[in-house]
Formats: sequence, structure tokens, C-alpha cells
Amino acid sequence: MPLLHVHDVAHSFDYPLFRNVDFTLDEKESMAILGVSGCGKSTLMHICSTLLKPEQGEVTLLEKNIYQHDDEARLRLRRYDVGIIFQSHYLFKGFFANENIELSSLLAHQDIEESMLKKLGIYDLMHYRIGDLSGGQQQRISIARILAKKPKLIFADEPTGNLDDKTAHDVMDVLLEYTEQNKGALLLVTHNQQLAKACTYVKHLHLDGLKEEA
Repeated sequence: MPLLHVHDVAHSFDYPLFRNVDFTLDEKESMAILGVSGCGKSTLMHICSTLLKPEQGEVTLLEKNIYQHDDEARLRLRRYDVGIIFQSHYLFKGFFANENIELSSLLAHQDIEESMLKKLGIYDLMHYRIGDLSGGQQQRISIARILAKKPKLIFADEPTGNLDDKTAHDVMDVLLEYTEQNKGALLLVTHNQQLAKACTYVKHLHLDGLKEEA
């Protein structure tokens, strides 16, 4: 069963961003989207993840045509089935690391897996305040917060931007392992071509849609 199907999607702001975007992600699949700055990669991710209605086209997520449903239905999808990793961390700065992760797991009625914290290298940071952590540590806390709620689809916008190469590859391994073990799917927006190659599909976003490039 396709977890995500995007058909004939187009969008623009003051100028056209993209059109004719079509793709499908099934269980255990991942797709990396590359492209020049300003081409609309993050906008496309927002459209696919329930945050922005496209000017044209359809987005079917878990067999729901999401923009034919009301805001409450999209909110339920975001709470339980969709995990969005933003470039900015959006952590609660006055809270401890474990409190940020626990809040997400409690809302989704899930348990936190210690093994996931250890794989991300943050197990020993749980009782640190967010403000006392480095940018890279905060980034990994934000990723753990998303994984803790066990989403079916992960939308990740430059999730390794604050990380060194080794840690970035470790995080990518965690995300791909998660999708494999939980029969989920990952849509990754990145400038890192090496990380992109780890995905099932690699596409480049152009004005006239997603293209494969050598």
C-alpha cells in the first residue's frame, strides 16, 4: 500500500516554483530531494506533510486525500502518523532534553526506546537543559522527539545540517533503520549528495517537476 502518493502538484509564490510533481512512496522506501536553493524543496515538503495546500494537484497520505479533509483531520495525521523534522529545532528551551522527548511520546501514546537514544548518541544528555546543549546535540534531540511518537511517514528538511559528517551518516542510518523496522517511509530534503545516495530514490526538483540526474 502506498503511504504517500503525490499527483500533478504545482505551486508558486510571487513566481512559479514547480509543476507536474508526481511520485509515490511505499512502505520501507525513502526519497531524497535535491535542488538549488530557492527551487521549492522545503515548500514541496510542507505540501506533502499537510502543512501547505498546493495550488494544484493531490496529495494522498495513508489513503487520505489530505486537502479534501478539514483541519482537524490533518491535525490528527500530524499528531499520530506524520513526523516533521525542521531545519530549526523548535525545542522547549527551558525544558530538559528528556522532557522534550517525553512530551511527544505522551501525546502519541508511545514509549521511548532507549536503544534509539543510544544510536543517536544522546542517551547521556537526557538530564541536560536544552539551552546547555550544542546545536548538533539539539538537532539530535529534535530527531529523537519525532521518532519517539512512532510516525508512519517522516519528513526531514536538512536534518543533519548542524552535524559533522560521521554523526550525519549515523543519524541517516537511524532514520533509514526506523523506516525499515516500522514499515514507514522517509522524504528527505537535503543538499548533501552523499546522504541522498542512501535513499531508495534520489530526485532533483526543477520547475517542470522531479527528475533523475546522473
